[in-house]
Amino acid sequence: MASSPVNPSSPTGTLKRDASKKDSGKLGWVGTLTRRKKGQEVDELETEGRHAIESPTTPITVAPDTFDLDENEQRSMVEPASLESIKLKELKEVLLDWINDELSEHRIVLRDITEDLYDGQILAVLMDKLAGIKLSEFEEVTQSVESQRARLSILLEQVNKLLGVPQHRAKWTANAIHGKDIVAILHLLVALARHFESPRKLPGGVRINMVVVQKKGGILLPNKIVEEITAPNEGEDVQNGKPERDAFDALFDNAPEKLNVVKKSLQVFVNKHLAKLSLEVAEVDSQFHDGVYLIFLLGLLEGFFVPLYQFYITPTTKDQKLHNVTLAIDLMRDSGLKFYAKPDDVVQKDLKSTLRILYCLFQKFKSLK
Repeated sequence: MASSPVNPSSPTGTLKRDASKKDSGKLGWVGTLTRRKKGQEVDELETEGRHAIESPTTPITVAPDTFDLDENEQRSMVEPASLESIKLKELKEVLLDWINDELSEHRIVLRDITEDLYDGQILAVLMDKLAGIKLSEFEEVTQSVESQRARLSILLEQVNKLLGVPQHRAKWTANAIHGKDIVAILHLLVALARHFESPRKLPGGVRINMVVVQKKGGILLPNKIVEEITAPNEGEDVQNGKPERDAFDALFDNAPEKLNVVKKSLQVFVNKHLAKLSLEVAEVDSQFHDGVYLIFLLGLLEGFFVPLYQFYITPTTKDQKLHNVTLAIDLMRDSGLKFYAKPDDVVQKDLKSTLRILYCLFQKFKSLK
């Protein structure tokens, strides 16, 4: 029987970085990982400064009757000016065109992503077309709000599994989508466009200015935040979209005889560090597909400990393996590493994806003793 996290969808522990490894890298999980590089702090400061400059400078005003909140309750709203952003309008058009292209054979035409997708009916047709996800709950149209939310929740659960996104990390919920939350809808559609490698390039640097309001002491306290929908270098960053070709494409296509040399070199590198835990990799092709060795290796290289209840130490199902691999890849990307690999491909033992990950780690930590 597989041992499982206490609550893998809602970890409450912390990841502690070994203070003796000052050059172990940088992690962006606020409140869980201690930053060790001044460069990360500089980057964050520059980002905050850029957002401060580019965000609207008008004062925040919240009418007393804008929100009916309980004490300490928090709610957010989009600044109307953000919705007029040229980049945001371009992104919505690109997503609409992509979805309409995919659903053309069904003679479905979307005109508004918030008004046409909120009940999940068209989204279900899209997932059937793209991923073969068929749900009996959507065989009939329902007008009941509760029924719409319930079946939308079931659909999103399947979508999250497909994307390898744990529920607690998803930037969308059934309530948000059904409530026509433009931010949640955009996050979901962008994630789907990336996963299915939409031929239409997503515009980069799309951000939405929001006001988060919390009630404390009977007073509404507003705070401005900037929600990033697409990365500034969207379409160029290899972690978000596959590059046209890389060294591993060339290796597999043109120099397969060198493949064993690369695998052996990476195996030596991996075992050098895993030996500290009395672990050894004999087959690079198959021993990383469940994510366990990846998590252990990353912890050793970066100098932090991942609590055992945050991942499956002996995974047996695909979902458990996908949870582990997704956690490992998220940790790597939060540490600043850039590479192209989908969690599902790693779980399916795609050698090219596994080698990309290991080589990325090798490049950063090859000098680490």
